[in-house]
Order: sequence, then C-alpha cells, then structure tokens
Amino acid sequence: MNSAAAGGIHHVTLITRHVQANVDFYVGFLGLRLVKRTGGYEDALQLHLFYGDRLGSPGSLVTFLVWEDGAPGRVGTGQVAEIAFAVPPDSLGEWMTRALRAGVPYDGPSREFGEPVLRLKDPDGIIVKLVGADLAAAQPWGDAAVVPRRLRAATILTETPEETAAFVGRFGYRPGPRKDNTLRMVSATDAVDIRDVSGYVPGIPGTGTADHIAFRASDAAALRAEEQALAHLNSSATNVHDRKYFTSLYVREPGGTLFELATDGPGFTVDEDAEQLGETLLVPPHDKDRAQDIAVMLPQFSMPGEPRMAPRDLPFVHRFHVPDDPDDSTIVLLHGSGGNEADLMPLARRIAPRATLFGVRGRSHEEGNARWFRRLTATRFDQADIRAEAEAFAAFVEGAVASYRLDAARLTFLGHSNGANFAAAVMALHPHAIRRAVLLRAIPVLEQLPPVRLDGARVLMVAGARDPFGRHAPALADWFRASGAALDLRTVDAGHDIVADDEALARQWFMHESGDGDG
Repeated sequence: MNSAAAGGIHHVTLITRHVQANVDFYVGFLGLRLVKRTGGYEDALQLHLFYGDRLGSPGSLVTFLVWEDGAPGRVGTGQVAEIAFAVPPDSLGEWMTRALRAGVPYDGPSREFGEPVLRLKDPDGIIVKLVGADLAAAQPWGDAAVVPRRLRAATILTETPEETAAFVGRFGYRPGPRKDNTLRMVSATDAVDIRDVSGYVPGIPGTGTADHIAFRASDAAALRAEEQALAHLNSSATNVHDRKYFTSLYVREPGGTLFELATDGPGFTVDEDAEQLGETLLVPPHDKDRAQDIAVMLPQFSMPGEPRMAPRDLPFVHRFHVPDDPDDSTIVLLHGSGGNEADLMPLARRIAPRATLFGVRGRSHEEGNARWFRRLTATRFDQADIRAEAEAFAAFVEGAVASYRLDAARLTFLGHSNGANFAAAVMALHPHAIRRAVLLRAIPVLEQLPPVRLDGARVLMVAGARDPFGRHAPALADWFRASGAALDLRTVDAGHDIVADDEALARQWFMHESGDGDG
C-alpha cells in the first residue's frame, strides 16, 4: 500500500450543462452543502462548484465543472461512470419517496457487494447511487437521518482491468470481492469498482460525464514523493498544480481515466469562514484583476428556496445576468463569430451597470464556432440561412418578451461583427423585432437591402477606421437613413476588434436613449 494516498477518495469531478438544475439536485434534493463556488483555475470563465459535508471534507466531495448549455459527452471506457454516496442504512425507503415526489429517475433498491443500493440519475443523466452503509460523516451536515455522509464508491470503466486495478492499488486500495465483470478495490474508507467493459465505446468528454477522480494525499511532501515514484514507473505524463484549497498531481491510469492525487489541506476555510462557505464567487488569485468581468460572464444560479428566473424553452440558447439592483432595461447581446452568449456581458455591464443582460447564442456553426448565419466567403453569405435565422430570431424575441415579462420598450440590442450584421439583417427583414440597436463593426450581409420603414427606430453604428471590412459600412448606414431610422454613425481609431472608445460611445448613447442618466 502506498502511504501517499492511504485515505481513499478525495473527490470526484464531473461536468454539468445546467448549473441551476445541478444546484437544485445536489443541494436541494440530496442535501449536500455547496462549500465553494469559483472560477476554474485552468479557465476562469468556467464555473466550478464543490459540494460536500459541512466543511467540504476530503472524501465527502463531488465537484462540477459548469459547461452551461455545452455539448453532451458519452460515457465509455477511460471514465468514471458512477458515483456512490453512503447514506444511513434505514433511509433508502425515505429516499425512494423523495425521488418519486421530486420526479428523480431511480432504480432499485438492489444489492451490490452485499449493500443495499438505490440508483438515481441526476439532471445530466449521471448515475448517483445511494448506498445504505453505516459510515460516519467527518463533518455532519443537514438531516443526519437521510443526508449523504461521504462518498462510498466510484465505478471506472476500462478495457485494461488488471492494469487499472494495479494502478488504483497505488492509492491505498487492495483487491476485494468480484462480481461478474467488476472487481471492487477497497480502502479503509471507500471503494473503487473496476468494471471490465472490453469492446465498449470509448468515453467522449462533455456534459453528463466525469472529468476525473481524485485520491487523498496526506500533504505536499507525500504528493511529491508519489510524483517521483510515477516518474520511475514511467507512467503517463504528470503535472502538479496549486489549487489553493489543495495541491494536485494529475496522471492517467493505463485504461485512460484521469486520476488526481490531492492533499487534504489547507481546505476550504482559507478564504471563507466556515459559516459562509460557498456564498461568494471567488476567482483564482492570478485572475483577480478581471474578477468583475469574470463574475458577469459566469452563469448565475439561485440556491434552493431563493427567487429565480425560471428558464423557458425557446429556440436559441440564451442566458441572463441580473445585477443586484436592476432597472427595467434589458440589453440583448449578439456575439461575433466564434463567440458565445457571455462574450459581450462585461462590455454591456460597463455600458449600463443596472441593465439586465440577455446573452443569446447563434445557431449556425463553422468549424465548431458559433455564428448567426452561414458564410460562403469572407464577404458572401448564405441568403436563405440569413432569412431563416432572422425569422426564427424575431419569433424568439417575441417569445422571450412574453415569457420573461421583459419591457419591450426598454430593449436594446448590442451586436459585434457577425452579431451586428445579423441584427441589421433582422431589422431589414422583420422591422418591428428590433427598435433600438448598438452595432459595432456592422456591414450589410443581405444581397438586397429591402425598402422598409424603420421610423422611430434608433441605431448607433460604430465603424473602425482600420477595419478591413469597413468599406462596406457606409452602404448600411445609407440604408438605415433611407429607411427612417434615427442613426448615429461614429468612427473610432480601431480595426475590427472592440476598443475602449466603443465602450465610451455606447455608454453615452445608452444613457441618452434611456433618458435617466444612470444607465
């Protein structure tokens, strides 16, 4: 047994596509405590949530990377396929009643390795097992009669079961019972089930799958010793990271599953008091200078029981950011090529701090990058696609106004590049859909701009003096004027990218249009 990791599982990290549903399940349904919310250390624009017992003790933790509205993955070889929590043995009947009441899919109870098990599915389809096992919680939280006390087990799918089991053995595990194609590796506190799925499909990363499983290391010295041991073993490449709450070593086992070795300390109370754990969004120290921008780009959620904006099933992926003291204005954000619904949120927040931000994602794609319509060449565009997407967007706006009870008279549409071009096309094809717009680096993309009336519409166009596409902007400006729109055309010393002058002009324009001077 390797003394570097004799304490069992530290945590399991998975991926979710709907943060609100995730919080509602793990806090509201299971009763775990949200002990930390952070921007990711590898990518600060990826929300990372940690759930566990009262202090987020190692062995109680399940964490989620939030890929909001991200693509689903595929569970397969080289992945953790199931997680299991220990609950009081006599609580499974209550959990069945709760699952029925909450509409949570479940199966069982059955018996696995001599223990009663209820299999649930979380909102992403991840299998979460509740195991009747009389294990103590390190730091009890919630209703002691039902709430999960700690992680009981995790299941790994592999095509190399012997090699995977031997590698797991390095982290404080020994072979236990075997049932059918599954070998249970046991430690003093939990288990890792090695399931032989030779010939099965390989896992594909994405929402609804696991990212990695982490095992406990007593301290940084033990972790470094294991790093040296793995180097002598000639394992896969390893790397070490300071995650503030623990230090981590990453390595892939022979079957492909990503393993982490994580130190027990310093723990989650290094930057929050125990009573306030998980209440504040924290960003990694190296991103502190852009903390406000990160906060506005990360998806918002409400804790169970708190007011929240109920999501509506509308034809475009979308996300809201509601400030602490919102007024009645809303800015609808249309990103540029390759962007997403959050890209323009920091800019919009600086332009109008009290506006509700409504980011929308384009539905056309080019080499995996989101766009608003298909491009044939750099300056030729799929006309049928523009028309179809404009019609869908106009209906989307109408549905959003009704569903979310937005004040249509206080909607402003802010677009950049491809998003600005699309907004202009929507105004041409559906003149009543957009009545107020800020268009940054917009050009006409319709081959024929139709004769329409835009009387009462107000538009700020900001062109870039060095924008390689800027020579096309005057034609769009002339069309707006001929259509009756109140156009304010400005030019800034810039290329195609957004600069500080864009922000200043848009803020001034928005304040004037709002008529209240406070944005």
